[in-house]
Formats: sequence, C-alpha cells, structure tokens
Amino acid sequence: MTQYLIRRLFSVIPTLLGVTFVIFMFLRLVPGDPAVAMLGEHAAQENVERIREQLGLNRPLFLDKESLKQGDVKGFFDSQYLRFLGRLFQGDLGSSIHRRIPIADELKLRFPATVELALLSMAIAILVGLPVGIASAARRNSVLDGVSMVGSLIGVSMPIFWLGLMEIMLFAVVLHWLPSAGRLGHAIEVKTMTGLHLIDSILTGNGEALIDTLKHLAMPALALATIPTAIIARMMRSSMLEVLQEDYVRTAHAKGLRERTVLYRHALKNASLPVVTVIGLQMGNLLAGAVLTETIFAWPGIGKWVYDAILGRDYPVVQGGTLLITIIIAFINLMVDVSYGFLDPRIRYE
Repeated sequence: MTQYLIRRLFSVIPTLLGVTFVIFMFLRLVPGDPAVAMLGEHAAQENVERIREQLGLNRPLFLDKESLKQGDVKGFFDSQYLRFLGRLFQGDLGSSIHRRIPIADELKLRFPATVELALLSMAIAILVGLPVGIASAARRNSVLDGVSMVGSLIGVSMPIFWLGLMEIMLFAVVLHWLPSAGRLGHAIEVKTMTGLHLIDSILTGNGEALIDTLKHLAMPALALATIPTAIIARMMRSSMLEVLQEDYVRTAHAKGLRERTVLYRHALKNASLPVVTVIGLQMGNLLAGAVLTETIFAWPGIGKWVYDAILGRDYPVVQGGTLLITIIIAFINLMVDVSYGFLDPRIRYE
C-alpha cells in the first residue's frame, strides 16, 4: 500500500506540470490584453506598454531565442512560463493583476466557500441518490422504479443555470422564503475558525448565523446536487441489480434472511465499488464545475472568482485557481482508489 501511494503521488507531478502548460497556453490564446483590460480600450499606448512591462507581459512566452543569439543565457530562460514555474516551485502563486492581492490569500478566503457548497451538495446527492437507487433495484419494474428513473433522467438533463434561475424566481422573488445571492446576510457575523460558516456557527453556538447560512446555502446546494443525485441513483440501481443476481444473494434468500438484511448486509457492500467511483468523480466535478452555480447565486467561491478573472484576463488568478482544483481532483481520485481495498478485501495494491 505504501509503495502504491508513493507511486501515485509521484505520478501527480507530471499531471500538474501538464495542467500548468495547457492553462498557460490557452489563456494566452484568448483574445484580449490584461493591460488594456486594466486601463480601458482608449488608454494611451505608452501607458499600456508600461503596464505590460510591469506585469512581465512583454517577455517571451517560453524561450527568448534573441537573447540566446546574443549570448545572454539568463535572458534565454527569462520567459513568462519559466518565471511562473519558478515561483510555483517556491510556493508563490503570484498576485492578481487587477487587485494586486496574493493568490494564496484569495484562495484562503474563497476556497472554504466552495468546499462548503460542494460538501453539502454531495451530502444531499448521497442521502437522496443511494436510497432511491437501492429502492429502485429492490422493486424493479415497479411504479417506484419508473418514477425514480424518470426523475433521474430529468435531473441529468436539466441545465443547472436554468434550475438556479427558476429557484430564484420561485423561492426568492415570488415566495420570499430564501435569499437570492451571497453567502451570509449583511447584519450577520460569524467568528471564523474553519472558514466553513456551518461548522463555525455550530462551534460558536451562533444559532442566528447557522439559520442564515442554511438559507443562503439551500438554493445553490440543491441546484448543484441535481446532476450528482441523478447519476448516483442510476449507478446504484444498476450495480445493485447486477449483484442481486449473484448466487450468494439467492443463498441468503433461501436461508430465510429478511429482505433488508440481504440488501444492506450482503448486496450493498459489493455493489458499492462503482458507486464510490462515481461519487469521487462527481465530487471533483462539483469543485471544478461550480462556476455556473456560484455565478448565478453570487456565491463568493473559487468558481465565480475564476470566472471573473477570465473575463478580466487576470492570468495569475486563473492559473492558481485551476491548479488548486487539479490538485484536489487528483487527491480525491487517490482516496477513491485506496478505498477499494477496504470495500473489497480481494483487491491488492502490490
């Protein structure tokens, strides 16, 4: 197991390097100039060039061949990409072009908001999707099975941005039950301990903040949980149907065991491997794909932060946010692989 973990951790390094290269390339291919975005389209050319020089945007992207011809080896490697990698190896993600705030400081503020939203969405998806999938498999071709599978199909097909707008229209505009945007009310304060408002409210005994946080989380969490819930339910049903055809399940029924015992003690554990894989992949998708949800509900997380940075051509922010998401997804996939050994003792990593 230890050797396997070491190999997997080392395999993440080329993945991260590849991600930095791809993001760096695609950002530079997007039309627009950060200096022009900062100063405006009608700014004087000399001011634009001065900003470009300050930000290092006038340097070559990778290698400066002209410097090599002149014998300047240091200048040959003084490119935008290599300078970015050099700072990255030192733990420096750079600073925002527009706000001039270190990326690491911004991540500390925004990452907990995205994690809180993603964890609550995944909790909803698991608590709803697993029982629905198990019940559908246990009562195959029944009315419950048909309704749940149609609902799952609708959940997978429904665009998140449309669902979010409908939630705002119904619960915020028409019924006035829930706030339409933000993470916390203006008059509510929470003492920061973990950065997660739900946990901080509980730890500090702040009931008012807890209720307000739940109100702000309700709509974006439900919107974000729709697709994972549908996928988990369908995968759970499919996996359970396959396991219920096995000989040991029929033997358990022949012994006179209760249906609940057969489902949850014998079938569920063996049917959980593909579901765990799906949950891990969906958790990564929630962290990486919350851009639409955070933008619609003005949620101050990484998704909206990166979205605004893309519009403003703020290269360091996009690079830092994307790199963090890549690391998280790689870590989640590693944890999913490790969990297989606990769910199925037949799996070995040597």
